[in-house]
Amino acid sequence: MEQGKKIVIVKTGEPVPPVLERRGHFADLIQQTIGAAWRGGYATFDARTDDPPAPEGPGIAAFVITGSSANVPHREPWMLRTEAWLRDVVRAGTPTFGICFGHQILAQALGGEAIRNPRGREIGRIRVHRRADDPIFDGLPSSFETHATHLDTVGALPEGARSLAFNELDDHQVIRFSNTCYGVQFHPEMDHDVIAGYIAWRREILQAEGLDVPALLARIAPGQLGTRTLLNFIEHIVERRGRRTPSP
Repeated sequence: MEQGKKIVIVKTGEPVPPVLERRGHFADLIQQTIGAAWRGGYATFDARTDDPPAPEGPGIAAFVITGSSANVPHREPWMLRTEAWLRDVVRAGTPTFGICFGHQILAQALGGEAIRNPRGREIGRIRVHRRADDPIFDGLPSSFETHATHLDTVGALPEGARSLAFNELDDHQVIRFSNTCYGVQFHPEMDHDVIAGYIAWRREILQAEGLDVPALLARIAPGQLGTRTLLNFIEHIVERRGRRTPSP
């Protein structure tokens, strides 16, 4: 770890109200998930309202982009500003990890396309299947269970990106955009308590869509393995890059 460097969490939304009240912001959940894997500091900026930091700098170790209830296909002005900035971030080689909305906005920014998922909503505990070996999967089996909640999906990959994992509802559950930039469609920061809170909060919507809410809740259990992707990003991308970069 490079002394004094921070992981900057790019805030693009908040958890649903009961989860926010009980467990905190996405930044809190992300920091709790990373835990002892990162001994440096953190900073946060809100992409919806704040000016972004420099795409690279002596104090920045990485960017982690949160999930959001917003939709990349809506093309709101703050999203367009964020996409332009993300292109500079990826071009600079600063390690970047996008979660759900963050995964989708990276794809859109880099020349792909985020769309409403024609296969419908994905929510709850899901199984993801790997397509390839990659450091992001270190310690993970060929398929693993994790937690997800999303309506949109990456419909087209940017040039040069590689889809690393899929399942029946989403062709691009994990994407490597570059050697230092990854996105995951699922939520490595959501434990069983958080995803249960999402399902409970959206019960009426889910029922109206024909989903079996009791069955969704019954599948939830501790120990989702998708967490490992975020930890591997820290260990294999952020820390490795730090060791290769001379101190100023």
